[in-house]
Amino acid sequence: MHSQNLLEAFRCAFAGLWYTLRTQRNMRVHLLIAGAVMLLGLWLRLPADQWAILAATSGVVLISEITNTVVEGVVDLVCPDYHPLAKTVKDAMAGAVFLAAMIAVIVGLLILGPPLWSRLTR
Repeated sequence: MHSQNLLEAFRCAFAGLWYTLRTQRNMRVHLLIAGAVMLLGLWLRLPADQWAILAATSGVVLISEITNTVVEGVVDLVCPDYHPLAKTVKDAMAGAVFLAAMIAVIVGLLILGPPLWSRLTR
C-alpha cells in the first residue's frame, strides 16, 4: 500500500511537470536555454563545482516558472474577474521569475564567460 502512495505521488509530480512544460511557453524557453547552457558546459569541460552552481541556478529558474504557473492558476480560480490585487500578485510572481532568470544570466556569464573567451581567443 505504501509503495502505491509513493508511485502515485511520483505520477502526480510528473503530471505537473508535463502540464507546465506543455502549456507554458516560458517554461519551454527556460528549459531550452538551460539545455544550451549544459551543452556549452560540456564543451568547455567545466569542473564539478561549477556544474553544481549552474544546475542550482537553472533549477531555481525552472522552479520559479512552475511556481508562477501555480500562483496564476490559484489567482484565476479565486478571482476570475479582474481585480487590481490579483494583477499585483501575478505581476510580483512574474517579477520573481524575471529576477531569477537575470541572476541565472549573470551566474552563467561569470562561470561560462572566462573559459568560453579563452577557447574562442586561442
